[in-house]
Amino acid sequence: MTVETAPATVFEPLAADFYGFANELTDAEKAALARIRAHLAAEVKPLITENWEKAAFPFEIIPGLHELGVAAFAWDETKPFPNSAVFRGFAALELARVDASVATYVGVQNGLAAGSVSLCGSAEQRAYWLPKLASGEIIGSFGLTEPLSGSDSAQGLRTTARHEDGPDGGHWVLNGSKRWIGNATFGDITVIWAKDEADKQVKGFIVPNDTPGFVATKIENKTALRIVQNADITLTDVIVPDANKLVNANSFRDTAKVLRQTRAEVAWCAVGIAVGAYEAAVAYAKERMQFGKPIAAHQLVQDLLVKSLGNITASLALVVQVSRMLDAGVQRDEHSALAKAFATARMRESVAWCRESMGGNGIVLDNDVARFFADAEAIYSYEGTREMNTLIVGRAITGEAAFV
Repeated sequence: MTVETAPATVFEPLAADFYGFANELTDAEKAALARIRAHLAAEVKPLITENWEKAAFPFEIIPGLHELGVAAFAWDETKPFPNSAVFRGFAALELARVDASVATYVGVQNGLAAGSVSLCGSAEQRAYWLPKLASGEIIGSFGLTEPLSGSDSAQGLRTTARHEDGPDGGHWVLNGSKRWIGNATFGDITVIWAKDEADKQVKGFIVPNDTPGFVATKIENKTALRIVQNADITLTDVIVPDANKLVNANSFRDTAKVLRQTRAEVAWCAVGIAVGAYEAAVAYAKERMQFGKPIAAHQLVQDLLVKSLGNITASLALVVQVSRMLDAGVQRDEHSALAKAFATARMRESVAWCRESMGGNGIVLDNDVARFFADAEAIYSYEGTREMNTLIVGRAITGEAAFV
């Protein structure tokens, strides 16, 4: 979204932004954020509970998200986005405070799929694929995690890529499997990361999902992020033309460039989930009567809410600063890793307190907190577990790698 084109809209700071971090946004960014919030409240939130329970994706929301601009902030040649990383973070927060699955759809489409093309593609690849991803003409996925390789993706990828010469100028043959790939059951392309048999380096490929040998099967029976259509992918002699090999994706260091950008956004989503649970808990506390007064007037309930707000505030301070560092070009892996590890741990704690404040009614989807409580478990683990992100920071602190 180019925020200068957003219509004038009244921006109201969130009550959960207790220290007013959003005040540093420009007037245009505040107007754009207000527009995003209004659209999500009117067009997305009413569909969430039913679809979460059915483990179905509300496809009708996709055009609106892309028209709004949140589903693929435009990438350009000189810097990743035309607006600040702090603004993009607050946009991710707004998505997550409505639903973590919708935030995940956007994160995969924009941060992982489009991000891979932008950071690792040639000028020609960027010019062809990025506008299609931004408009929603093409839905993308990101295929890194495997059934037997998650935290050890840097060294343990089993999906292979073999180059073959041919009359068409050459192509690659991919074989292997991927797991937990969001959007892949209904998407158009997947960025597949595979180990080159020749030099043993991880490389990236844009693979159309209708390529022969590419099979995506929905993962069923999830207890978190039920709206996200995660897939198991099998790749059997999948032929990818040279033109679809990401030109600048030639080692896991290039994969890490993408993850460095998106990991901070996941931290913002964690804050958004905590905010969504907190807002629901506060509203419930003001309405629920016990012992002749609202439970908001009970000390123990206030204690749970204040502790949750403290976690949100501390996490928000962390992610705002990480985004400032990203804009300044000084953010390193350990900075985004600390933000992700801390914010997701505090999110997990806060949603549990919010659910506790509601008593038995906290497990009912109608009150929203149960959904945030369940979804927090997935956010806590994906895009690098707390333990792996801790070790990234630990290496930066000590100079010693303790991954194995």
